[in-house]
Amino acid sequence: MALGFCFGWALLLSVWSCVKCDQIPEGVHRMECHDRHFMIAVDLSFTGEVPSFEAVDGTGVYPITEQYAAECGYTLRVLPLQGHVELRASYFGCHTDNKDELFTFNFNLLLVRHGEVVTYTMSKTCSLSLPWSPREIMCEVNYMEVSVRSEVTCPSATTEDSNASLKPAYAASASDWQVRFQREEQLIPMNLSEARKQGYVFSLTEGRLVFRTPYGQPDSFSKEVNGVPVEVVHAIVFSRQSWVVLVVDLVAACSMYEEAYDGGYIVWKTPELLHPLVSDIHDTQVNIGVNGELVEPPVAEERGYVIEKHNAAVEIHIPYNAEGGHKKSLVIGDLYEYYIFELYLEQISVDDDHVDTRLRFHRTLATPLLPHPVFTENRTIHDEHVFTVYLGDVPEDVELTAVELNGHTFTAPFTSGYNVAKVAHPNNTHGYTLTVPFNDPVVVQQFSKEDAALKHVLVVNYTLTVLPDNGPYYHQTSVVALTDASPPEFEAVCSEFGIGFKLDHRPYDYLWYVGIGSDRLTPELAAQHNYSMSNDSQSLLLGVPLYTHGYEYKDISLKGFLGTFEILVRDHETSQVQRSIIKTCPFTPTEFIMCLTDGSMTVVADLSSSIPRGEIPARSNLVNKYCGPKEVDDTRALFTFPLNSCGSTVKLGKDSVTYENEIFFSKKFQSDSSNVEAGVKLQCTYLLSGLHRLFSVYKFESDTVGLGHIVHSAHSNEVELQKPMAFTAVLQTPLPPTRRQTRPALGKPAYRPNLYKVFKFLLAKGGETLVLQTTSHFCNWVRTRLNVLPTDPMSGLQWARPSRLV
Repeated sequence: MALGFCFGWALLLSVWSCVKCDQIPEGVHRMECHDRHFMIAVDLSFTGEVPSFEAVDGTGVYPITEQYAAECGYTLRVLPLQGHVELRASYFGCHTDNKDELFTFNFNLLLVRHGEVVTYTMSKTCSLSLPWSPREIMCEVNYMEVSVRSEVTCPSATTEDSNASLKPAYAASASDWQVRFQREEQLIPMNLSEARKQGYVFSLTEGRLVFRTPYGQPDSFSKEVNGVPVEVVHAIVFSRQSWVVLVVDLVAACSMYEEAYDGGYIVWKTPELLHPLVSDIHDTQVNIGVNGELVEPPVAEERGYVIEKHNAAVEIHIPYNAEGGHKKSLVIGDLYEYYIFELYLEQISVDDDHVDTRLRFHRTLATPLLPHPVFTENRTIHDEHVFTVYLGDVPEDVELTAVELNGHTFTAPFTSGYNVAKVAHPNNTHGYTLTVPFNDPVVVQQFSKEDAALKHVLVVNYTLTVLPDNGPYYHQTSVVALTDASPPEFEAVCSEFGIGFKLDHRPYDYLWYVGIGSDRLTPELAAQHNYSMSNDSQSLLLGVPLYTHGYEYKDISLKGFLGTFEILVRDHETSQVQRSIIKTCPFTPTEFIMCLTDGSMTVVADLSSSIPRGEIPARSNLVNKYCGPKEVDDTRALFTFPLNSCGSTVKLGKDSVTYENEIFFSKKFQSDSSNVEAGVKLQCTYLLSGLHRLFSVYKFESDTVGLGHIVHSAHSNEVELQKPMAFTAVLQTPLPPTRRQTRPALGKPAYRPNLYKVFKFLLAKGGETLVLQTTSHFCNWVRTRLNVLPTDPMSGLQWARPSRLV
């Protein structure tokens, strides 16, 4: 099929020079020789802006523009996914030094540095690694190229003229040679110089005739072959040399199929027979590769590449995420990705004459935008009380740049105390593990009545950034954990002087509050009742001294007693009691005095220093000699009696009332006062502001216990038995008044008289301190002060019942 030619091509190669030329640094570029082309790749990080290239040969320097590249066998592309700019040059390029199957390339790389153009020189010589086939067609992305070999030798007399006729278009005129492009009709012939002006290049190398044309030329035409669109350029080159006519059919035909996406595969097609003149098929072999390199069939199979033949067409199926591709993420509302494959395909066809045609394709195949949802997984281990949230399937060109936790934003590199760990995966994705303790301040805590538990809520909003264009993508998730939300539990300890309570704070303890009786425990309440209280972010310490408000006493005897104190934990919203902490401790003081809220006094007094000679504690009594001890031993006596009985006297001060009695030693039923010996004085003092009734024959009521004293007159010493407990901090504030009530409206019945208000009024007027004997003294005092002579000390006086001051 091929006709013989005798062509010669002499090309003088001289050393080129340029101004301000530099050698390109190592590590920022690579130059590779492939079977049919030479490739230069330069890192974009080095080039910065889009660079430009120049081809250099002995005739000069030629800028490689888009049009010039398509005409002269160059393909220049910026590949951001691969991170480099790439220049591919055909072994038959316009400025390649082709000699003895050695191909030398010289290029300049031009970059702008600080406003000046810097030129870097690059040179490489490649050898032919694979013998040429009789006919080879290259379907590049921007041009088609066909080359055929010559086998006929011309007579020596005409060699020079024949060689001159097919020199490159930029050399001497080749008027003896003409080309006619064939479509459905035959076009007018033109010489090679005219064809070159229209973008067609014909050149003669050692033993091969080359024809190259950009896509979309006026003389090309499209046709559909077996359902696949094909672009064809049919050029007939001819020359008359004496009595010999040389004619060569040069047909370039390439598949123009646009890739499809089907079921996770990129699909591309090419006909087995592109054009009748290209191949009269006897057998077809197809090899596949990417990025300009063919791979062995086992490797292709391992990567999932599939080559099939259907209806006289070759179909290529490539998994969208197969090895050899390049992935790019994109944010358009949601997160998407697309894959790009630089397909390199070789199709070898053998005709009936056993002449093979080698057809090679360079095609860029891309998937459509594919949704790429990331996912979150709650990996929280509840017993560790730490949220663990995993964000997975993050593309390799996407980074986590910020995390928002319940509205609080934290940015990379996440050094604020929140652990965000990156996790790499072999499938070119990665993930992030976020850990946040349950008790972290950013975690929202809510009490769930349905679950009877504390609900920990963490809303996480991830900010993912696509590199390098910094497109943001947001992904939100929330995690919830339930923990036991039981009311707080106090630890209680006994001491010599009282009971101590400790509460370790939990983050959700705000759901309850602590109360003493019906009152809420506050620093003011603690100071009012002489408690010691310390409350910080870690714990609450409460010290309750003996004989203070809130105690209950049982099993009182000379051996001691049991003191019980109760703390109530109430619901913050309803005030209902959720937990009661009761602590009972045994106490064994030598002597003590209890001034109780019900108007009674209980005393254990040590009489060892007050017993007259020959007397024993069993013969002791109070002012009223009929009020004797309930229990005695060798030195001590136990008395229990109402405050306004047994001969007690009452001392009214400005803000308090004091009940006083005394322990004497005398022989009962004897009126001789000489037999009475002075003993031990007993005192109980109450604040007037806390009293409900005073001297009432019906009932005595006090908000708080009184302050008791035992005074041993023999040694003139006073013992105060209500000792404070030692704690970290003691808050002391003035005791506030507690109750107050107004006089009843006219016409309404009044309460029985409670005369402490009378005393308080008169004391405020006169400022005096009164000492009254319970019955007769009181009546005489009333008669004297108020000029009232009732027969019943409680009759004839109508006073409003006072109430507690708020």
